[in-house]
Amino acid sequence: MGTITRIIAIANQKGGVAKTTTAVNLSAWISMMGKKVLLVDIDPQGNATTGVGVDKEQVINCIYDAIINGITLRKIITSTALAGLNLVPATIELAGAEVELVGVEGRERVLKQALDEVKMKYDFVFVDCPPSLGLLTINALVAADALIIPIQCEYYALEGLGQLMNTFKMVQQRLNPDLVLEGVLLTMFDGRTNLAIQVVDEVKKYFKE
Repeated sequence: MGTITRIIAIANQKGGVAKTTTAVNLSAWISMMGKKVLLVDIDPQGNATTGVGVDKEQVINCIYDAIINGITLRKIITSTALAGLNLVPATIELAGAEVELVGVEGRERVLKQALDEVKMKYDFVFVDCPPSLGLLTINALVAADALIIPIQCEYYALEGLGQLMNTFKMVQQRLNPDLVLEGVLLTMFDGRTNLAIQVVDEVKKYFKE
């Protein structure tokens, strides 16, 4: 019986919520537990790439080459300092990908198709999304089994969350009916502050839990 791979997208179009930190730390921690993990960086800033110690200047092929040029991920996946953690890197080259994808047939599924070739080698695949709700993030949601939403405990913490949930529901209804919300992760939480407690209450109220 083969490995059942879990593909988890980490997304929030609001910047500065520790999205990349969450993706990198989850990937590293789970790989250190003996699981095989693939971290896929689809943010043109490439912070997840540098976050696992890969020099973007030394990257020859990145996720752009898979989704735009059709290069197999087998030729793009790179190792990291952690034995169980591999990376699909991103560089600034990815910045123009959404414009290039507009005219592509099946443009919402190019990441899924690329991952389908390699996912069976891994227990978990984490996708670090850009801070937007464009085609790259939609590709991640179409490819994923689950979504984690990091929310920073700050003023206006839920700003934009409605748009993200609308996108999530649209993908569920039209493109990936098996997609589930794995959870909301409250980041930079300081239980000593009234603000943090208030954000927790607001999030619980929003999701009616």
